[in-house]
Amino acid sequence: KKKKRSLYFRLVSIPFVSLLFLFLFLFVTMDQNEIAAKTNIESSSETDSSSFEGDRNEGFEVEMELPKGMVCKKYGESWKKYQTYDLPVDESQDDRASRIKLCSFQRPHMRAFHFAWWSYHVAFLMWFSISPLLYEVQESLNIDKEQIWSSSIAAVSGTIVMRFVLGPFCDKFGSRIPMGVILLISAIPTALTGLVHSVTGLCILRFFIGIGGSTFVMCQYWTTTMFTKECVGTANATVGGWGNLGGGITQILMGSILFPIFKDHVYGGDSNKAWRTVCVFPALLGLITAYCVIQYTDDSPKGNYSKLKKIQKMDKVDVGKSFMDGARNLNTWLLFVQYACCFGVEITMNNAAALYFRDEFALRTEHAAAVASVFGWMNLFARGTGGWISDVANRQWGTTGRLGWQSLVLLLEGTMVVVFANCANHSLASSIVVLVFFSIFVQAAEGSTYGIVPYVNPKVTGSISGIVGAGGNVGSVVFSLLFRQLDSKTAFTIMGSTIILTSVLSIFIRIPGQQQTTTAAEAGLVAGCCCNKKPHDDDPAKREEKAPPQTV
Repeated sequence: KKKKRSLYFRLVSIPFVSLLFLFLFLFVTMDQNEIAAKTNIESSSETDSSSFEGDRNEGFEVEMELPKGMVCKKYGESWKKYQTYDLPVDESQDDRASRIKLCSFQRPHMRAFHFAWWSYHVAFLMWFSISPLLYEVQESLNIDKEQIWSSSIAAVSGTIVMRFVLGPFCDKFGSRIPMGVILLISAIPTALTGLVHSVTGLCILRFFIGIGGSTFVMCQYWTTTMFTKECVGTANATVGGWGNLGGGITQILMGSILFPIFKDHVYGGDSNKAWRTVCVFPALLGLITAYCVIQYTDDSPKGNYSKLKKIQKMDKVDVGKSFMDGARNLNTWLLFVQYACCFGVEITMNNAAALYFRDEFALRTEHAAAVASVFGWMNLFARGTGGWISDVANRQWGTTGRLGWQSLVLLLEGTMVVVFANCANHSLASSIVVLVFFSIFVQAAEGSTYGIVPYVNPKVTGSISGIVGAGGNVGSVVFSLLFRQLDSKTAFTIMGSTIILTSVLSIFIRIPGQQQTTTAAEAGLVAGCCCNKKPHDDDPAKREEKAPPQTV
């Protein structure tokens, strides 16, 4: 009993420690975002003071409030859905916010921010709802380890093609509608989990549930659309990390809360009926979120893509051309491989952790799920921290700083994986401690990667985001095959060594025109996914003659 109490104390302390780091992360990043916002405003004012005169006030209400249809001589048609914003924005970057205000839920910027991470979080709950219960599934269906891993491979395979496809679709339709549709598609098979009676049915079901993992593409595209280059790394990393947190929450929710309740108090100890029932709950959450995303959010700061196209404020996007432009860029594939070695590792751990701790330390399903959740809890702050450090490095050393941090964090991640591989012969406590640091570097590498993505080719960021995101799932398939065929120690060692090797790929990433620290005047080059504008000429006279950049 003392040992059990000690174990529970350690496990319960992990979320609280994570929350402490989260608050520290929020305190530091909010202060840095404030500085970045002020710097951006001051720089922009110096560059073109006349264009901003009278546009900003203490409440950050921006843009001249012209009646609908009125045309400004300098900026052309001024229509947009919101004439004022709750955040300071950069007009040269299509009204993207230059600051993150976490306590706000105002449209369009922060509403999109919170729905981006929450939608991805719910998708994760559905995607891995059955992962902490795989031992029970194995017993009920009378299948072996290889068949269980085959179903896990199917679960991550389902999203690979969708991530490739949804990138160009985001360039064309925005994030809102694809996000809602994918959540709806994923919720239906999740609700039908209890009808599985064979390994074939399990693989097919998990394949279609896995489509929900492609919501990551919309999640990253959305915040890239809403926030400026000065804080896009932090924004992307934070929504990605809080979304990935669903991988840890689902271990606790499904394995340590709902499963024991239904098993012991509803079905009188029948674990077979319990695991077949509990997956209905994340499915319902997915359906509700899908409706709210479509109904109560916006595609971009200036409004929904459909309206912007209707009034000819956006050019039509060729999906095929958008994808090919992203796919022909070598940088895309280098980041594809590196993301395979961070997000691919996380997905593999979401499937493997509970089984690993049950087999290595003879824990019950509830206890193994609780320990496995530790890996996901680090998403509270670790991925956001990785993106924030990338932003800081960018302000100091330009894109070179981002790439240097990318290599370092991948090197540390690979080292911790190798160390973890050799912890099975020691105590459970030492394994948990190493798992915490292992997880921190995994999430930080993910945040760092998507601090680089918006710089590769801003015009087709959606396509590039989708391709790089698919790399994570490809990595998970490869690493899952290792665990399917080899013992855990060997699989972890090979995985860690591979990660260390890929850390050197950052040397070969070349971002044209971005090797030096960028300034506000260069913001148009790296604004993100919707920007098709060019920076103003240095000559003020030429700037006065130019109409505003058009959104793509």
